This record gives sequence, structure tokens and C-alpha cells, in this order.
Amino acid sequence: QVQLVESGGGLVQPGGSLRLSCAYSGSISSINAMDWYRQAPGKERELVATVTSGGSTNYADSVKGRFTISRDNAKNMVYLQMNSLKPEDTAVYYCKAWGRIFTSWGQGTQVTVSS
Repeated sequence: QVQLVESGGGLVQPGGSLRLSCAYSGSISSINAMDWYRQAPGKERELVATVTSGGSTNYADSVKGRFTISRDNAKNMVYLQMNSLKPEDTAVYYCKAWGRIFTSWGQGTQVTVSS
């Protein structure tokens, strides 16, 4: 089992930046990849970015060139650096870890992009 705790959300103006953090603990060696998802009001949860245990990354088209996912194995942390934020990026952002036999979610952190 893996436990996840997100932090770093908040209110930011359009064009601004935020960095989300996800601290993970537990059966770390069983993690295949970690994702950031988001869910806006009235919409389905969507995959934003992925980083694998080998360091490969993948992004949704809507955030490519603006968001960067990274992982610090020494600190057991995953980050989502979000630049050039837009109002449509407003959502609750969730960290997810998954392996061969498990999936774990964090509690989410609110990001609001508004002037």
C-alpha cells in the first residue's frame, strides 16, 4: 500500500505559476508510475501528466509546454510545475500512484486560476 499527500494548491492569476507537491510513503518499491489528475466542477477526472519509475514522462495535450512533472526518489516526492496558468486549469488536482496490484490516490488540492 502507498499513501499520498498533496500540497501546493491555491489561488493564482492567469499567466501565473504554481508548484504542486505529492509526498508518498509505504510500499514504494511496488510503484510503476505516478500521475497527476485533475477534476473540474461538472467534468470527469482527467489525466494531466505521468512519470514512470524509469523517468519517462507524458502529458495531456492541453498542458504540454506549460506543465512539468518530476520525481525526487531521494525525498519520496513528485512535483507538478505549472506555468502560464489559464482559467481552464482550475480544478482539484490529485496525485495517483499505481503498480501491478494496487492503485492509490491522494486527497486532492484545489487550484484556482482567476483574476
